[in-house]
Amino acid sequence: MHLDVQDLRNFYYRNALGRAAQKSLRGRLLELWPEAKGQTVVGFGFAAPLLRPYLKDARRVITLMPGPQGVMPWPAGMPNTSVLTEETLWPIETGHVDKLVLLHGLETCERQADLLEECWRVLGPGGKALFIVPNRAGLWARRDKTPFGYGRPYSPGQLDMQLKKHQFLPERHVGALYQWPSNHRIWMKSAGLFERVGRSVPAISAGGAFMVEATKLVYPPKGTRARERKRVSILDGLSEPAVGRA
Repeated sequence: MHLDVQDLRNFYYRNALGRAAQKSLRGRLLELWPEAKGQTVVGFGFAAPLLRPYLKDARRVITLMPGPQGVMPWPAGMPNTSVLTEETLWPIETGHVDKLVLLHGLETCERQADLLEECWRVLGPGGKALFIVPNRAGLWARRDKTPFGYGRPYSPGQLDMQLKKHQFLPERHVGALYQWPSNHRIWMKSAGLFERVGRSVPAISAGGAFMVEATKLVYPPKGTRARERKRVSILDGLSEPAVGRA
């Protein structure tokens, strides 16, 4: 189930809790990928709030927004980079993406296997993808007043298994959204403290979302695994005919 693009925009740009969530997620993203100079960066779902730092130095930034969600122009005051696209058929050539960010894309897609195949297709050799999903053990996934309360939440192990099935190698895991998912004044004031404490906890299960950085694997190439064949004669197991006496 996809949220409407207007609801997502209102949450991340016009809501105090959403702006705090944007800050938490973007901060963690920049810890993993501090720059993308000369690279092609693509976001799918509603990744636009996280990609602005790459607009200056990246070769190209593209924000893909799925049809069931809808699209909005982005970034404000600059040439538009947003594209309305089918969930599993992107208007991007094979192997041209260096960095791919999915936010509110995987957990809401009904054809997750096909979506992961499309992610694998557009990444170049050695390309990296960052999957940001709701943490099923966190509080954010239990509140439908935020976008993280929709779709299928994951545990880190579940997402790792899904990625490995589609020839991705999970490399780094980080948590995010450690603050309480509430607009109440007391919780908003303590948001910074919760974020600092949460990041110092080794386990990422305490956060409302987590990020998995995965690398595209190209060996062995997809579709080239040959099954071992064994010749079997239709006469195997039959004894030689006996010659009887007349």
